[in-house]
Amino acid sequence: MNFPFKIIAHSEEATKSIASRFSRVIKTGDVVALNGNLGSGKTFFVKSVCENYNITGVQSPTFAIVNEYSGDKKIYHFDFYRLKNTEELLDIGFEDYINDTETIIFIEWADKFNNVLPMDRYEINFNFVNERSREIEIKKLLSK
Repeated sequence: MNFPFKIIAHSEEATKSIASRFSRVIKTGDVVALNGNLGSGKTFFVKSVCENYNITGVQSPTFAIVNEYSGDKKIYHFDFYRLKNTEELLDIGFEDYINDTETIIFIEWADKFNNVLPMDRYEINFNFVNERSREIEIKKLLSK
């Protein structure tokens, strides 16, 4: 998988295939920022990546803010949707999470608080094409 990567996924199976390919690229210490409208596939993508690490039971962390999963890899799964400000994020110890190099971190609605994200990260944008299809764009951002 080369970056930037852009494709239209016409089904959930196609999205799973993209997630599977992506799961072979990322490694512990990586941060993955996911952006897109409600229902665009962010949580489904994370769930699909996690399946490749023998992790089941992945759910949206909208109300919990962060979920932790363990399998072949350790995953922190954040959802910034309900957060009102960065103080709420810092109150839950976000700096400790983000500095844990033994995990992979997924952050849904990451664009709400770009200021707390590391410069080096993957950014995935999900856009509706129609009811079943999504345009998925993956970029690898690196600090200069």
